[in-house]
Amino acid sequence: MPQDDDVLIDRPLSGIRVVDAVDGPLQTVGRVLADLGAEVLRVEAPGGSPARASGVVHAGRSLTFLLRNAGKKSVVIDSGTAEGRADFAALAASADVVLRDEPGNPTAESLRARSPRLVVVEMSDFGVTGPRSGWTATPDVHAALSTVLSRSGLPDVTEPLLPPEFLLYESAAAQAVWTVLLELAHVRATGEGDVADFSVQEALIQILDPVFGIGGSARAGVPLSDLPRGRPDARHLYPIFPARDGMVRVCVLSKRQWQGMFEWLGRPAEFADPKYDSTVTRFAAAGRLYPLIGAMFSRLDVAEAVEQGQRHGVPAAALASADEVIAQPAFRENGSFAETTVDGARAVVHSGWFELDDVRLTARAGAPELGEGTVSATHARLTPLPGARPGRLPFEGLRVLDLGVIVVGAELGRLFADYGADVIKIESSAFPDGARQTPGGEAISEGASWGMRNKRSLGLNLRGGEGKRVFAELVRRADVVLTNFKPGTLASLGFGMDTLRSLNPGVILSESSAFGNHGPWSRRLGYGPLVRASAGLSKLWSYPGEADGYSDAITIFPDHVVARLNAAAIVALLIRRDRTGAGGRVSTAQVDAIFGAMADLLLAESLVPGSGPRPEGNDRGVFAGAGDDEWLVVDVESDFAAVAKTIGHPGAGSAELRDLLAEWSASRDPRAAAAELQAAGVSAGAMLRVEDLRADEHLRVRGVFGELVQPQLPSALVTNLGEARTRTLPPPRLGPAPLAAEHTHQVLRDVLGLAEDEIQRLLDAGALEESPATAPARL
Repeated sequence: MPQDDDVLIDRPLSGIRVVDAVDGPLQTVGRVLADLGAEVLRVEAPGGSPARASGVVHAGRSLTFLLRNAGKKSVVIDSGTAEGRADFAALAASADVVLRDEPGNPTAESLRARSPRLVVVEMSDFGVTGPRSGWTATPDVHAALSTVLSRSGLPDVTEPLLPPEFLLYESAAAQAVWTVLLELAHVRATGEGDVADFSVQEALIQILDPVFGIGGSARAGVPLSDLPRGRPDARHLYPIFPARDGMVRVCVLSKRQWQGMFEWLGRPAEFADPKYDSTVTRFAAAGRLYPLIGAMFSRLDVAEAVEQGQRHGVPAAALASADEVIAQPAFRENGSFAETTVDGARAVVHSGWFELDDVRLTARAGAPELGEGTVSATHARLTPLPGARPGRLPFEGLRVLDLGVIVVGAELGRLFADYGADVIKIESSAFPDGARQTPGGEAISEGASWGMRNKRSLGLNLRGGEGKRVFAELVRRADVVLTNFKPGTLASLGFGMDTLRSLNPGVILSESSAFGNHGPWSRRLGYGPLVRASAGLSKLWSYPGEADGYSDAITIFPDHVVARLNAAAIVALLIRRDRTGAGGRVSTAQVDAIFGAMADLLLAESLVPGSGPRPEGNDRGVFAGAGDDEWLVVDVESDFAAVAKTIGHPGAGSAELRDLLAEWSASRDPRAAAAELQAAGVSAGAMLRVEDLRADEHLRVRGVFGELVQPQLPSALVTNLGEARTRTLPPPRLGPAPLAAEHTHQVLRDVLGLAEDEIQRLLDAGALEESPATAPARL
C-alpha cells in the first residue's frame, strides 16, 4: 500500500515558488502544484479570502477551501493600499510563478519587468482580450459555450442536460496546471519568463470532450463534427443494463472482448457470424443483441455481473452512488481515499492525483489558517538549462518513447510533440491502437490526426527478443517512456521500472490506468465510461427520475484531463532530474481525476450521509430560444433584479421569473439574448455547436484555432492552437500525424544508427514493421 512521507521522496517541484492570488473556482491549480512540491504562497486580504466561506460548507467551514488549499501557506497582503501592492510585487519578484484570477495592480508586465524569468498566469473565464473579455460565467454557461451541452442529454427528451457543475472548472484547472508546467519548461529552455492569458472557455474546448480532438475507440474515428444535429443517442456505445440490485455498464469494443461476451451469452447462433467481430456491425445490431445481454443481467446481482464480465474479458462496472463510492474498499486499497477528521468528526478524503516513485503524493498539510506559514526571505528560483536560449522550444532535444493508446496515450505524447520533443509512437499491427480505427477503412481519421500530430511512428514487436533488444537500445537514448497499459503489462514485457532504470538512470516513466497500481481493481479492464460509472459520475450525469436517463455515453472524460496531469508531472520530474540527475516514475489513475473534481462533495457525504452529490437536472437554468433546438443558459439565481429588468419585468418576483424568462427567450436568438443579459451583468451563454466555434468572432480574435494539414485527408483540419495566449512561448507545431509504422526506417537510422541491411534483417525477422505506403523501394 503506498504511503506518503517526504522523507521517502523528493517532491519534484521542491524549490519552485508560486504566488497564488486565486479566490475563484480555479484554486485547485495551486493545490496540485503544492502536491508536486512547490512552495505555494496563498495571498489573502486582511479579512481572509472570500473562498473561506464559499463552496461546499459543513458546520460553518468550507470543505472546498480546505481541500483546494491544502499544503499551501497563507500570506496576508492588502492590495488596496500602495504598501500592499509593493509587498505583492516584492513577493512576486522572489517567485517562479504568479497565479491570478482578477486583473491585478501591479500589472503582469510590470511584474515581469522586475523579474524577467517570472511566469504570470492570468486566469479568467474568457481571457483579457476579445469581445467576451468582460463577460462572466458559471459552470453551466461554460457547458453551453464549450459545446458540451449540445451533446449532453438524450434525443427523446426535449431539453439538453446540464452536466454536473464540478466538471467544468475542475477540468479547466487541470489545463491550467499543464499551462504552468509548460511555461516552466519554457523558462528552463529559454531563460525567459512569460505572461499567459488563460481562458476557461478555451481550456474546456480542449480538455472536456474536445470537438477538435481525438475521441474514444467506440466512435471508430467518426469526429464530433459529423454527429447529427440535436443530442446524439450514444447509449449503444457503452450500454447500461439493470441487474437485480442495480445498474451495470459494459464496454465491448475489441474483437477479443466481443468473443468473451459471445461465450458469456452461451454462443447464440444468431451472432456466430464473424461479421459481428466488427464494432460497427454489433452497434447496428444493438436492437437484437442488447435484449439478450439485458435478459442475462436481469438474473444476476450487480457484483455477479461485474465479476463474470471481468472473468470473460468483458469490461464491466457497476453504476455507483456517492455513498457506495466512499464505502468501496478498493478505493482505500488503491490509495484514492484516506481517513481524516474535520473538526473532530471522522471523514473520508481524496488522497490526491499522483503516485510518484510508488508513493502517493498527498497534501503535506491541511489548508492554512489566515497568515499561517513562514516565508523565507530568499528563494533560489528555477535554473535554465545550460543551452538555454530565446526561441528554443520547451522540449527541444527531448526524446519520448510513446507506447500509449487511444485518448490518454495519444494526448499525452502530443503535448510534448507540439512543443519540440521527438515523440516516437511505438505500435504493432498485432495489437493495434484503437485510435487508428476509421469509419470506412481510410488511411487515417481526423481524430488520430489531432491526437498524434507531430509524432513519428515506429513499427516494433515487443513480444519477441529482437524487438525487445531494439526497444532497450531506444530506452538508453530516451528521456521519457509513456504508457497507459494495465498495471504490470510493461513489466511482463520485461521493462519494469527497475529494468528501465538499469538501462537509463535518468529515464522518466509515465503510467496511467483506470484504477491505479494497487488494490483488487488494479488489473480490471477499464475505459473512461466504466471509470465514470465506478466513481459515481454516471449516476450524477442523468435526468432525475428517469430510469434510463444516463447521459454521459458520448463524453470523453477524464482522458484528456489525465493526459494533462501526467504531462505536468513529467515536466516536474524533468525539473527534478536537472537537480538530481535521476529519473522517476509517475502513475495516475483515471478514477482519481474524477475524485479530485468532486472531492469536496464526497467529503461532505462522508461527514453527513445523504448530503453529497445527486442528479440536479436543469433546475439551474436552461431556456429554449428561437429556432430548431437552440438553447440559452442563464444564471437566474445570482441577480433576480437584473434578469427581471433585462426581460422587461422589473417588478417580477422570483416565483414567476423563470416562466417570464422562458417566454422572453423563446422568441430570441440565444446569442443575442446572452449578449443582452451579459451587458446587464448576468452570466448567460448560448448553447454552441462545432460549427459555431469555427465561426466564433471572440475565438477568432484571440487566435484560438489553426489549420492542420494531414496529407491523407481531403482538406485541412481546424485544430487547437496552444494552451493559452502567451507573450514569449511560441504556438505549438502543426505537423501531420504519422501513418502506422511510417517512420520505422527513419527512426532506426537516425536514433540507433542502424544500417539499411540491418533494418531489413529485423523487418524480415518480424521484429519491425513498416507502412507499405512509406517503405523504401527495393532492388
